[in-house]
Amino acid sequence: VAINKMDTTKWSQDRYNEIVKEVSGFIKKIGFNPKSVPFVPISGWHGDNMLDESTNMPWFKGWNKETKAGSKTGKTLLEAIDAIEPPVRPSDKPLRLPLQDVYKIGGIGTVPVGRVETGTIKAGMVVNFAPAAVTTEVKSVEMHHETLTEGLPGDNVGFNVKNVSVKDIRRGNVCSDSKNDPAKESASFTAQVIILNHPGQISAGYAPVLDCHTA
Repeated sequence: VAINKMDTTKWSQDRYNEIVKEVSGFIKKIGFNPKSVPFVPISGWHGDNMLDESTNMPWFKGWNKETKAGSKTGKTLLEAIDAIEPPVRPSDKPLRLPLQDVYKIGGIGTVPVGRVETGTIKAGMVVNFAPAAVTTEVKSVEMHHETLTEGLPGDNVGFNVKNVSVKDIRRGNVCSDSKNDPAKESASFTAQVIILNHPGQISAGYAPVLDCHTA
């Protein structure tokens, strides 16, 4: 967490501690351990604690974060960013790819695009689109106009499919491997939800908008 504009508080340690205490409460409330999150007081305008240690905040002895791999320490925002551990990509799980859009490209055909959430997608794979109940073969997979042997979790890919019209599938559909636990409709599910901009109290008649990936 970068605590910015410390120059406007005259580099106040009390103000820094107040913000750390308040934000730590929010972090804990949403399920994270505050001890695993570094807090860095900075001034983006003056560059304090961005790349180099600031002389305006001698009271700041550096940040510390605890992870499964051990404890990490540093003084600057750059060091805190470098200490971020990349997430483990769930490529071993069944394919789930929510569609962002579907395009019709001349000379190529129908090209759905979206971000691979889990699993992998590759040419020759027979995929299913739910809940449209459309099954087809993937002809090719591309990212940034380059052909991929396979799309991995985190990749925003476009893939060409056989004999499917742009009217058959749409944004919000989920692409999955028809031979490995394909996505299917469910009567009910359990989820952790975050409610934004609620009216102060949730009661009968409140009508929230539910966002689930691209649906």
